[in-house]
Amino acid sequence: MAGTLIDLATWDRAETFRFFRGFQRPHFAITARVDVTALMTARRRDGTSLFRACLWALGAGLNAAPELRTRFRGDTVTLYDRIDVSPVVSMPDDSFRFAYIPWDPDWRAFDREAEARIAEVREGSGLNPDESATDAVAYLSAVPWMDFTALTNAMPRPEDNIPRATWGKIVPKGAGHDMAVGIELHHAIADGRHAGAFFEAAQRAFDGF
Repeated sequence: MAGTLIDLATWDRAETFRFFRGFQRPHFAITARVDVTALMTARRRDGTSLFRACLWALGAGLNAAPELRTRFRGDTVTLYDRIDVSPVVSMPDDSFRFAYIPWDPDWRAFDREAEARIAEVREGSGLNPDESATDAVAYLSAVPWMDFTALTNAMPRPEDNIPRATWGKIVPKGAGHDMAVGIELHHAIADGRHAGAFFEAAQRAFDGF
């Protein structure tokens, strides 16, 4: 994935970056409600996959803010042109595996590719963890059994700066439907306003179905 190296000497976030790098727990998580009335209408109209649609819409949110496309390894900071999505895929025996799907701003193109890749994962074996060298990805998961109000994710180490986005049970709200969406970010590269940009862009994507 194409990316641009950020010069720490001129980066306006360098001081904040160095500050939060020293934290033992540098991640923060925010949960908010997202309206999915248009998606549920599309589901009834043409059988739109709720799972793949959520992957695409949240991928739109994750790609909207440059900070959510920024990654670091040590003091090397990279801004990627685009990031892809790696969802948790549930299996019939209640286990799960990981998939890796290129995000595409064209919903139909993304949906076709996502359907094929998820089918490949379900026909394979093993957990299928990511062994690539790329950081140009975000991890996504669904907990459709509950309408949660907050959540955090398992983090392997403080330096892990891959965003995590999770959505919950779709529930009725007035004449429509909404659901909880949580996002967890590394504070060295993103703040609350960037989480806000994620939610705004994701809502626009959901409204477009």
